[in-house]
This record gives sequence, C-alpha cells and structure tokens, in this order.
Amino acid sequence: MTEESPRNNRKELTGFVRAKTGDKSIKVVYEYKTPHPLYKKEIRRKTTVHVHDEKNESLVGDKVKIVTTRPLSKLKRWRVLEIIEKAPVA
Repeated sequence: MTEESPRNNRKELTGFVRAKTGDKSIKVVYEYKTPHPLYKKEIRRKTTVHVHDEKNESLVGDKVKIVTTRPLSKLKRWRVLEIIEKAPVA
C-alpha cells in the first residue's frame, strides 16, 4: 500500500479571472450551487480568491484552473495551473 503525499492531492478549482490586481496577481471568482437548508432550492454562490500568476499571461475574462500552494503573501494561497480558455477579444 502506497501512501499519497499531500503534494499530490491539492485542491483544484476552475474559475474566471475577475480582476488584474497587480504584477503577477489576479482575482479569480468561482461559482458553485448549494441547496437551501430549509427549502432545498439550489442557491448560486460565488467566492473570490487571490491568485499568483507567475507568467503574467492571464487576462480578465479568462477561464483558469487554479491549485492551492503555500502562502505567497498576506492573501495569496492559490496559483494558476493552466489557462483553459482565453477571453474573447472585444
């Protein structure tokens, strides 16, 4: 039986770049649905996380896959793994 190291089971999320906040920093919003505790209707929720973008290549509107990492600053605990879909150029 082989044990998995914590490095192999990091959280991965998919979301959209909402803002470019500085050099190598972006905000990513991911949406999810959860049932209401009493009425059981699905409620749409969203969470915004601060993400490290090492290559500085993602733009607002891009769909990105992010993964947890060690704390990089006061707020950044995530980093960009890959850009899934580029935003349409207006």
